[in-house]
Amino acid sequence: MNLAAKDIRHNLGRFALTSLGIGMLLMMVMGMVGIYRGMIEDATLLIDHVGADIWVVQKNTRGPFAEVSRVPKNLVDRVAVVPGVTHAREFIYHMIQREREGKPLRIGVVGLSWPLDKGVWLPLMAGRALSQAHYEMVADQKLGLRLGERLRLGKETFSVVGITKGMISSGGDGLAFFTVDDAQLIQFDSPGEAVRLERASRLERAGRADIGLTQPPLLDRALGPSSAIPAFGPPMVSAVIATVRPSFDPAAVTSVISAWSDVSVYTAEDQRELMLRGMVEMARKQIGMFTALLTLISAIIMALILYTLTLEKVHEIALLKLIGAQNRVILSMILQQALFLAVTGYGIAYLAGQKVFPNFPRRVILLESDLLSLGLIVLGISIASSLLGIYKAVRVNPNEALAG
Repeated sequence: MNLAAKDIRHNLGRFALTSLGIGMLLMMVMGMVGIYRGMIEDATLLIDHVGADIWVVQKNTRGPFAEVSRVPKNLVDRVAVVPGVTHAREFIYHMIQREREGKPLRIGVVGLSWPLDKGVWLPLMAGRALSQAHYEMVADQKLGLRLGERLRLGKETFSVVGITKGMISSGGDGLAFFTVDDAQLIQFDSPGEAVRLERASRLERAGRADIGLTQPPLLDRALGPSSAIPAFGPPMVSAVIATVRPSFDPAAVTSVISAWSDVSVYTAEDQRELMLRGMVEMARKQIGMFTALLTLISAIIMALILYTLTLEKVHEIALLKLIGAQNRVILSMILQQALFLAVTGYGIAYLAGQKVFPNFPRRVILLESDLLSLGLIVLGISIASSLLGIYKAVRVNPNEALAG
């Protein structure tokens, strides 16, 4: 006769509620670990998918994902002629927030170097990649945009031609993909009045300068768009990305570009490390502390429950000792109950998490190695938690069975 099973059947309701409570705590622990894994996935998503070996960014910055980076578009030509580079292209990344149907809509804007990069590498679940240089966008499903929907950004209206799945920024917001020119239109959009005031200010400055006094026809250009003035370069891009020939060592390419005084250069692995050591590092520490606290709370609760259950069975334990039952029989009963609570709670946590985690606003990724490690930790907690009940059971005097 298994005493642990018999006691569990006798107090089935209590054990069920206890297992449920422990399961909810363990589900929170699983969720914390899964959120951390999801943050790593989101932070390195574009770096892994865009297919670049080299990232060339503004001098002394850490790239477009960690901070603002501005480099001229003609940097593409300089990078393209470096030995070992197969092709180079512009890259733009920035965040915007707009209103849609009365709710805020945060979008991670990614500019693709049309026509070299049309976004055919995107994981499309509906629609197609970009097929023209302007007024098209591919949006992630998290943005809630519908295929064929038209969205006004800046002074232009863009049509959603494709829907992706799982393309999320490091902050958990959905990404939208445009051509580089369209991404710049969105990024550098200014109200008409601001443009008019800037042109008037430009005219006044030119009129006071010597060149304006000696060459009055130049004043007409001051009232025109900035793109018509040779002194003003085209809008900056966030970075220039390059692909290295397979037979070439990326370190040899970076050593050449790093000698340039106006840019910084990183490999794809460097960009990953910068993201993980920067944006994810603080979250990792915070989630680690919460996970440790929840694990400790779970251990304390299990210990108190097992101790309480042992206290309620003091008379029965004393009676067992009085009729000659060995200590190992009693200790085995307590240990088996602890293992039952751990296994049942872990099972509840896993099954409930499969239903709940997909509804979280951030991505939750559960790796088999994490689940196995957590299972071993829970097993160790259950054994350690049973020690308090075992200690009490060992100290029970058999004569207490005669005390009524």
